[in-house]
Amino acid sequence: MSTAVTASEQSKKNVEFIVKNLCAGGVAGMCSKTTVAPLDRIKILLQAHSIHYKHLGVFSGLKHIVKMESFFALYKGNGAQMVRIFPYAATQFTAFEVYKKYLGKALGTNLPIKHADKFIAGAAAGVTAVTLTYPLDTIRARLAFQVTGEHRYNGIAHTAITIFRTEGGLRALYRGFVPTLMGMVPYAGFSFYCFEMLKFVCMKYAPGVTCKKCDRNTGGLVLSVPAKLLCGGFAGAVAQSFSYPLDVTRRRMQLAMMNPETAKFGMGMWKTLSIIYNENGIIKGLYRGMSINYLRAIPMVAVSFSTYEVMKQALELDTGMKI
Repeated sequence: MSTAVTASEQSKKNVEFIVKNLCAGGVAGMCSKTTVAPLDRIKILLQAHSIHYKHLGVFSGLKHIVKMESFFALYKGNGAQMVRIFPYAATQFTAFEVYKKYLGKALGTNLPIKHADKFIAGAAAGVTAVTLTYPLDTIRARLAFQVTGEHRYNGIAHTAITIFRTEGGLRALYRGFVPTLMGMVPYAGFSFYCFEMLKFVCMKYAPGVTCKKCDRNTGGLVLSVPAKLLCGGFAGAVAQSFSYPLDVTRRRMQLAMMNPETAKFGMGMWKTLSIIYNENGIIKGLYRGMSINYLRAIPMVAVSFSTYEVMKQALELDTGMKI
């Protein structure tokens, strides 16, 4: 009887843990993406060489959007982004917690690189999340790429139906999925690894400056909000440096069918990478828009991790670690 009660209680705790993490992760994703939505839109326009914006820089491009369209055009595609990002971030953060928990038990501390399990758990969590939500990212990219007066799509549902009917069904909604997966492994892996590693360093070596006491947490400490932001920002910068060329490839593939001239970018990942490199080189092709990406990735990841940790604290989840 007591065993059944214990198993039932444990099951209830597990469900509560997952639900709370899903909520915290979803809110964190929405806050982080809304923070950088204008930079996200100009990044897409620059990456895919929009004829209206390819001659402009980041800030001149943002001014041009407001002048030629409207202030709210800076957030074009953000509705689809919110529909995508809540389940994406919720899945990613929750999957990370679950994978981290079981990898920690399976691998123990006998690892050649300290906290390497965090990289594996982060990469696996990113792959899980992107697999489930990728079509929404394609839809969001199409909506954000549109310029006022040249609309082909009217909302999320219309975009999804049009792509599905005219471009090859479900496969069209997953165009660019392979480079996304390949980019997700270093991006999510390094994001979580760097954040967890920096968090550990802060708690172990500078608790007086970066932490506050919290008896509920493992280790009795909680990272302060400024420290969370710094750790998250650095993690975002490192992760983006490794994964950016595959992000450019993904965008070109997602947007390939919007113009006849760019249809050549829909022929596969390696073909697209080759064309981008041959036509524009490394700096102006594979790393085009990298400056804006740092401008958006650093605050985005900083806000994402910080909000997630704050939400976990509010929901009475453990945000500490063994030090």
